[in-house]
Amino acid sequence: MTSWRPALAPSVVLRYDAVREADLLIMPERVVVLNGQAASIVELCDGTRTVDEIVAELAGEFPEAPVAEEVPEFLGRVQKEGWLR
Repeated sequence: MTSWRPALAPSVVLRYDAVREADLLIMPERVVVLNGQAASIVELCDGTRTVDEIVAELAGEFPEAPVAEEVPEFLGRVQKEGWLR
């Protein structure tokens, strides 16, 4: 999984909603409101970075957070939902 370069699925769009003051994943017939940490991870899923590179970048931003364990787990769940390819 660490060499995987996650990107949003073609039918998924990440948008900021000023009314809700939240990041959203917009899909056909579904909208998911992301919390701040989830949005920070998904924003890095542009298909150019590996999971290891995403973890390293977030570890630099949030040195006290357990990103090495939690980020790959989160990305796996999001992939199972079909939101990432």
